[in-house]
Amino acid sequence: MTVLEAPIRTVQRLQPARVVGRVAALRGLVVLVEDLPLPVGSLVEVEDAGGGEGGMGEVVGFDERRSIVMMFGSATGVRPGARVVGRQAAATGGGGGALLGRGIDALGRPIDGRGVIAGTSPREIDPPPLGALARRRISEPLHTGVRAIDLLTTLGRGQRLGIFAGPGVGKSTLLGSIARHAASDVNVVALIGERGREVKDFIEESLGPEGLARSVVVVATGDESPLMRVRAAMVACAVAEHFRDEGRQVLLMMDSVTRLAHAQRQIGLSVGEPPATRGYTPSVFSVMARLLERAGAVEGRGGAAGGSITGLYTVLVEGDDMTEPVADAARGILDGHLILSRKLAQRAHFPAIDVLDSVSRVADEVSDEAHIAARRQVVRLLALYRDVEDLIQIGAYARGANPEADVAIAYHPRLLELLQQSPEEPEAFESARSRMIKIAVEAGAALQAAGRGKR
Repeated sequence: MTVLEAPIRTVQRLQPARVVGRVAALRGLVVLVEDLPLPVGSLVEVEDAGGGEGGMGEVVGFDERRSIVMMFGSATGVRPGARVVGRQAAATGGGGGALLGRGIDALGRPIDGRGVIAGTSPREIDPPPLGALARRRISEPLHTGVRAIDLLTTLGRGQRLGIFAGPGVGKSTLLGSIARHAASDVNVVALIGERGREVKDFIEESLGPEGLARSVVVVATGDESPLMRVRAAMVACAVAEHFRDEGRQVLLMMDSVTRLAHAQRQIGLSVGEPPATRGYTPSVFSVMARLLERAGAVEGRGGAAGGSITGLYTVLVEGDDMTEPVADAARGILDGHLILSRKLAQRAHFPAIDVLDSVSRVADEVSDEAHIAARRQVVRLLALYRDVEDLIQIGAYARGANPEADVAIAYHPRLLELLQQSPEEPEAFESARSRMIKIAVEAGAALQAAGRGKR
């Protein structure tokens, strides 16, 4: 895709004539409008509505001759027969360097009190899917400055990785640390359904001035309409795609996919979609697949290096249940997952990544042979320790009962030191890699000796 293709498509889909309908009924945030022949996704304005977004809404469906419009804000002031005016036939947002360091809402308006954002380029927020053969193979690592990720679940540029955790296990802190220290050109952070109190905390504490300077933050809090939450996720993807098409390496972080799914469920139920899996409507899973597939690396043009979008998506697992529908669907779509363990968090182990349950499907493709061998050795040591951990806790393990487990126990403190890390103390990848290889080589020799002893 060239830089001009998206603006050209936007111009082609502009509404040339003014289309006006009339309010026929109101059901919650859904307005039924007669005589409004606009396509799904069109923006409209309901006159005299007193919502916080100035009576703006979006066509989300239709029922025979009536269009179904969902309001972006409150439906206060909507009256029978009120005029509904079509404003835009295609949902668009803006992209460009002017957004860096700024916070915007789902309509692209600044929320940081720093004035109007000028100089952005229009883009569709829900463009056609990227062709499978237009994608570039993932062959380059993206280092985050977090040892547990860089060493054991190595990210590739263009990969999509899920962060699965219950509430209060350190997702936001981990995302902020990655945003500050990752080797990306641009960060796009989508806070979907977040508590209003935590947005400023994330921007000022977790992200900090260093991270914000090269980031765009798109916010739709939990008290906003479900349409605003879904739209914010789409706008964040569109912003990331703009920088990707400029050839930049983009890190897209979305918190959270679960709240996005909840918002889409509300929209689906409002337009009459039948609930299916545990109350989730079918559109929830199609929207998830479409959004998560928007990340990836693309081929460059004219010999130039192509850009990429590396996606990190948090998934709230209700009751730490990894089999609930949203978590299960996300794992099937994504290229790997990090599991944040409440047990590790309770031990003040940060980041609370359970490396044995976490996996990156491209780790071997973006790592050299020495790194791969060391990673496998470390995973083996951690697995050996886990096998006897319960016995150690109750004092029932006798040293010498399993020589290989003895080696794992001896090296466990050093492995914990390697995997634990303060958010304010990133480590260069080469330094961390050398430390892991040293431990793996020493432990490998000890395990060989233990194997000979067993014979």
